[in-house]
Amino acid sequence: MLHKTRGIVLKTTNYSESSVVAQVFTEKFGLQSYLVNGARKPKAKISITLLQPLHLLEMVVYHRENTSLQRISEARQMPHFQTIPYDIVKSTVVLFLNEMLYKSLRQQSPDEPLFGYLFNAISWLDTLEKMPPNFHLLFLIKLSRFLGFNPAPPKAGQTYFDLKDGIFCDTLPAHRLVLQHPHTAQFAALLNCSFEKLSALRIPLADRRFLLDKIIDFYRLHVDHMGDIKSREVLEEVLG
Repeated sequence: MLHKTRGIVLKTTNYSESSVVAQVFTEKFGLQSYLVNGARKPKAKISITLLQPLHLLEMVVYHRENTSLQRISEARQMPHFQTIPYDIVKSTVVLFLNEMLYKSLRQQSPDEPLFGYLFNAISWLDTLEKMPPNFHLLFLIKLSRFLGFNPAPPKAGQTYFDLKDGIFCDTLPAHRLVLQHPHTAQFAALLNCSFEKLSALRIPLADRRFLLDKIIDFYRLHVDHMGDIKSREVLEEVLG
């Protein structure tokens, strides 16, 4: 049976000489794997260029329950990216966020709030003339809410953030997985920030790098079998 759904491409793997398997987080069915025949041929109906990381798609798909490999009947990019493929900073951030998403998402059941968050955040990034330098930090902090381990905002006097327990606290934990001043305040500011107000949030480069490392640690503590984030080094080189 054919269904219309939106999708976000996460990963594409070669399947044969000309075909690929695309893992797509869909609005209607959650995370699904699609066999795309002939995607690497020059005149493919559904081209490999359409299946790049975090491309936003409108699709018509065949869906069968209890089947690990589905098929796509039609697909088009919508909205069509205007800036991300041509901006080295944005495209590098997208590759990094794509890896974080691919290693964090597990559910094969639909999750429309999560899908809406991802779709809108990626679309918003593409509309910007210049990406705010803290975009990737805010993206990951907000994503943690949909994955079920976001922290509650700090109360007065809570100057530490325990990465292991995912809570702000007023005493230093007995382990090293913790944020302290000034990083606790910066993390809290991101937690309370919106994308629209992100450009006004100033975090020095060294602190931004440190926070990113700790946010990745935060994810590793709360997402099983996450492993290394290989695009982290490339991101650091591009962002300076």
